[in-house]
Amino acid sequence: MRIARTLGAALLTLAAAAAPAVADTSPAPSASADGPAPTEAGTSFRTAAEVDQGRTATADGSAGDYLYWSFPADAGQRPTVRATVRLPETHAAETWRIDVYDGLRRRQACQYGAQTRTAAADASSVELACVLRTVRAWAEPWANDPLPGTYYVRLTAVGLPTADLGLRIGAEVRVDSRDMGGAAAVDGSLAEPLVPGVAMRAERDAEAEGAEDSAGTAVLSAIEPEDGWSSGWWSDRWVWTAVGGALAALAGVGGYVLTRGSGRPTRVPPPPGA
Repeated sequence: MRIARTLGAALLTLAAAAAPAVADTSPAPSASADGPAPTEAGTSFRTAAEVDQGRTATADGSAGDYLYWSFPADAGQRPTVRATVRLPETHAAETWRIDVYDGLRRRQACQYGAQTRTAAADASSVELACVLRTVRAWAEPWANDPLPGTYYVRLTAVGLPTADLGLRIGAEVRVDSRDMGGAAAVDGSLAEPLVPGVAMRAERDAEAEGAEDSAGTAVLSAIEPEDGWSSGWWSDRWVWTAVGGALAALAGVGGYVLTRGSGRPTRVPPPPGA
């Protein structure tokens, strides 16, 4: 019984340790709370405006343009991209679409969400959403699974009427993620996140650094989660593995105790007068 009590105490300790990891399903915090959110969008992958998770990026543009933003996503996160397009007072029916690409510029499918929507002629705005699959720490080379690194958002109108080309529009983009925990863990990790893209730093930033040729200075993408890339071998799946092992051991001890107690010979009392 002492062994059973010891295993029971260990089980309670492991369960208490696992509870916070399982209960943490709130949206992931912003990658950085410093600095204002971008107010412009890029026009290609190379010039995509960097936006941290949990921040709302805004931009003004023209109908028919391609607007690009980029954001970081780490293993275990399930990003949700939301976009709102403010339309002019007078316009024809327009169809808008958002697409999400990973660091290798592979288009990622949306699990669900209104990725494409058509705004009626009298609509003042249209809202789009794309919920990506959970980002994996590692995948086979032939797979198209989302991996940790930079992700690109492209917003544009498809099948736009000729009369609406060039009309002024406003856009808002926001990215939030949900931590999926050990259920999304895999046995492996990337050596480095997928951040191969090049971002164009603004001229005023280059001038502040004392660069002589400030125009068109290219730098590696600087966005990453606040605590760095956490892709690795550890996940709360290890906690649940330990809990399962403790349960199995406790069940074995309990079965042994019951079997031993039921196997003892019953003492028959002697007959009267013996």
